[in-house]
Amino acid sequence: MTHLVLDRHGWLRPSPGVSHIPSPNHDLRPGNDDATLLIIHNISLPPGKFGGCEVAGLFTNQLNYASHPWLERLRGLHVSAHFFVRRDGSIIQFVPTVKRAWHAGVSFFQGRERCNDFSLGIELEGTDTLAYTNAQYGTLASLLPALRARHPLRAVRGHEHIAPGRKTDPGPAFDWRRFRTENALPARWMPPGI
Repeated sequence: MTHLVLDRHGWLRPSPGVSHIPSPNHDLRPGNDDATLLIIHNISLPPGKFGGCEVAGLFTNQLNYASHPWLERLRGLHVSAHFFVRRDGSIIQFVPTVKRAWHAGVSFFQGRERCNDFSLGIELEGTDTLAYTNAQYGTLASLLPALRARHPLRAVRGHEHIAPGRKTDPGPAFDWRRFRTENALPARWMPPGI
């Protein structure tokens, strides 16, 4: 992945492996909130299927529910994330980082609820139990400096950490120690025990 840079509007500048598909599922952050928390998720639609257009369809309210019986349970859901990192390491950006994407849902971190207000969301194409790819870890290592240069990030958590009991992603397949080492992050940024 080439050097990634966010423009003044919070979009990654065009480069190989980066595409933009704007999602309507976002709004303004409240007050003067900026992103201080990065949340790692996973997604595959239907579960365990990779490479299709279903995630983009979900995040843009254009999901073809008839394409698979499992998808019907998502009808009426309006969600998004800032970034989706495919198994091959390519990135689709759905929401500019200066806006609030709808990825965390009911959530809590360090005494604050509504983590969408002060977070960025990265969805990894995957499942809780299938190893993430080297390309995905490489993309995270390219993306994080761009995010840190633009936003005052100071913590990284999984969806499972900010919505325990409700969410399980990115799950045990995500190598938090590798992520921390490859991004030279201080221990205080990481989930407890990492």
